[in-house]
Amino acid sequence: MSTRHPRVGVGVLLLRDGLVLLGERLGAHGAGSWAPPGGHLEFGESIAQCASRELLEETGLVAHNVRDGPYANTVFADAELHYLTVFAIVERAEGLPTVREPGKCVRWEWFAWHALPSPLFEPLRALHATGFSPSTASPSV
Repeated sequence: MSTRHPRVGVGVLLLRDGLVLLGERLGAHGAGSWAPPGGHLEFGESIAQCASRELLEETGLVAHNVRDGPYANTVFADAELHYLTVFAIVERAEGLPTVREPGKCVRWEWFAWHALPSPLFEPLRALHATGFSPSTASPSV
């Protein structure tokens, strides 16, 4: 029986003026791909708490109006990693994005959802391929 288990990641889809914030990743896992801010869900955290924490840690932005979004189930076979990535939609954030973790991200840039850069980090690529659009997603109840 395998001791490997899926991990839970949280991706932050921050919208501003119809654009979404993405960073160019560094490091072994997904290096060179574009991804939203995000990270691992910590014990006892809600998705919104994790999204707010990761957004602040990685970009210096303070999240407001955080709501649950869709998810992606991704296996990175080469790295022997399996992630369930839950996306949170942030409709407003204070500040300007800065690279706060230079060992993990080269830069932050804004992109139109219909014109995302390439390559995309696999969970975001999988989400985008479903036809999901963060600007038209219904608010949570």
